[in-house]
Amino acid sequence: MSPQPLFRYITSKELAELIKSGKEPRKDYVVIDVRDEDFAGGNIVNCLPSPSKTFEDTLDSLLKDTKDVPKVIFHCALSQQRGPWAALRYARRRKADAEVTTGTDAAKAEPQEGKQEIFVLEGGFTKFQQDFKDDPQLVEKWDKEIWEEETWEEEEQDRDEEVWALDD
Repeated sequence: MSPQPLFRYITSKELAELIKSGKEPRKDYVVIDVRDEDFAGGNIVNCLPSPSKTFEDTLDSLLKDTKDVPKVIFHCALSQQRGPWAALRYARRRKADAEVTTGTDAAKAEPQEGKQEIFVLEGGFTKFQQDFKDDPQLVEKWDKEIWEEETWEEEEQDRDEEVWALDD
């Protein structure tokens, strides 16, 4: 039997359905936002901010606070680096703690009915806000100016790269 992955991906649509399903945030599921300064401009409703810069320092309390939550979803802006990194650190630490506590591997240590699923939001908050920025049940504190500014900065960076390429 091949080992199970430490986390899986969840789509924006699947997360939106989970949030709107009537399940209780931070009890039935928790969304952990590991963005840093880029947290400004909006967030998923009821998310738990846990900035990547201090993630290692707060991992013990995060594990304690979420140990009984069945679904834990991590994300950053794009979920390409910080989100998957945090999910992996969380999953590995959870597994190691279970092994130390029981003296067995984590799969045996954790009863099937209490098993925790760990996810990373595919496309991160960028994709989620593109899909759901106008839905107040899903996104709060969304700031149009920040997202327009981000797009402008990306376009400006692309233009700069094109200019440098012309110089070669």
